[in-house]
Amino acid sequence: MCDNVPGLVSRQRQLCHRHPDVMRAIGLGVAEWTAECQHQFRQHRWNCNTLDRDHSLFGRVLLRSSRESAFVYAISSAGVVFAITRACSQGELKSCSCDPKKKGTAKDSKGTFDWGGCSDNIDYGIKFARAFVDAKERKGKDARALMNLHNNRAGRKAVKRFLKQECKCHGVSGSCTLRTCWLAMADFRKTGDYLWRKYNGAIQVVMNQDGTGFTVANKRFKKPTKNDLVYFENSPDYCIRDREAGGPIKTPGCSFTLVPTSVALTPQKPFLILLLLGPHYTLCGQPVETGSLGTAGRVCNLTSRGMDSCEVMCCGRGYDTSRITRMTKCECKFHWCCAVRCQDCLEALDVHTCKAPKNADWTTST
Repeated sequence: MCDNVPGLVSRQRQLCHRHPDVMRAIGLGVAEWTAECQHQFRQHRWNCNTLDRDHSLFGRVLLRSSRESAFVYAISSAGVVFAITRACSQGELKSCSCDPKKKGTAKDSKGTFDWGGCSDNIDYGIKFARAFVDAKERKGKDARALMNLHNNRAGRKAVKRFLKQECKCHGVSGSCTLRTCWLAMADFRKTGDYLWRKYNGAIQVVMNQDGTGFTVANKRFKKPTKNDLVYFENSPDYCIRDREAGGPIKTPGCSFTLVPTSVALTPQKPFLILLLLGPHYTLCGQPVETGSLGTAGRVCNLTSRGMDSCEVMCCGRGYDTSRITRMTKCECKFHWCCAVRCQDCLEALDVHTCKAPKNADWTTST
């Protein structure tokens, strides 16, 4: 199985052979963090859309060192930690179980308690995610590799940030004379919301003179912390679709094809290896496209003043309006006791979708 996945570096292939059950857990977690990414970007021109027709999840968007790339690297790294840690607690992995350090008696602001139940073993999840995901970036020594490593770490730290203590009381009528507590990860949405705030406050950086770290591009801004997301390039506007948005990159005169972002072994198999991109700005001397799928056909909100408004979403191209009908529940009444009964009603509503560019040809830039 592991030998059939292109793009794995030797360390990743070793881990894959040694821990096939962990690889399956990672694969099942990909859908979760992808859905979270799409939720966070649902009202933006680039909406974390995935590509089904090739082996990549996001096409060539991640080849650009933009805010969007920073967020995807962070949320995917967080998703790997979350998936592995959850699988540990559920007894699905041979190499880990509940957190072995959470034993005996401890104290908090409410007094003494006993560790019990199954504390999420997040340290194992972070350790494995760092070894597997970061292995590809550690092969590179350039700026993009350092950017990816920084954002990967920010994603891992975000999951641990929302580890919470849960307790169960014991005693007469739940008097809490005794407490049993354990540590549990919060819902992944909290991690997604936190990383979304970090995306909005992401810091543009440049490499320092000795090539070992970052310095802020604009001296008026603070130096990034380990929790911040960093990026090098400004984002494209994502208004218009690239000529070859998505598919594998094939450059004339090159003897290879670079398949970006991630590789799946068919949707039917529960095995999806996360392959985050290495640092590539040009291929055989040719600049890469931005990977934008454009906003033509996207639904927009006519009454909004935000990023999902028709003016912003459609990039000033205008929109088409179509009337659709849908079945909804109406005239709901409460009946004693205890049911709510509703009528089925047809509702007509207008749906606004962004117009395509007047020039229907593909564009080479956005």
